[in-house]
Amino acid sequence: QVQLVESGGGLVQAGGSLRLSCAASIQTFGLHYMGWFRQAPGKEREFVAVADWSAANTVYADSVEGRFTISRDNAKNTVYLQMTSLKSEDTAVYYCAAGPRAWTVGLRKALGYDYWGQGTQVTVSS
Repeated sequence: QVQLVESGGGLVQAGGSLRLSCAASIQTFGLHYMGWFRQAPGKEREFVAVADWSAANTVYADSVEGRFTISRDNAKNTVYLQMTSLKSEDTAVYYCAAGPRAWTVGLRKALGYDYWGQGTQVTVSS
């Protein structure tokens, strides 16, 4: 059974940093595109970032480009999201997701992913 478990969320002041982790119990973890999404209260889940198997190829939402970095350690079956220069509008529940083994345009959308974690809350105080 595939499980994704996020950690590292919390309360941080605007301008601060957090690093989220997502541990995945997927035997073929290193073959899958891995993504991060977020969902604020009353809003739809939105794309944040996605990385290919080596994280050499990454795509970011415009709202986080230059502030967030997605990376992964395939030996640990873990994907990370380093968040810097946090803003109040970054407040949301953050989810990691496991996608397919090949790039598709659907990887910017939640429907493009097969497995999801339970989410971790990030709150940025202004």
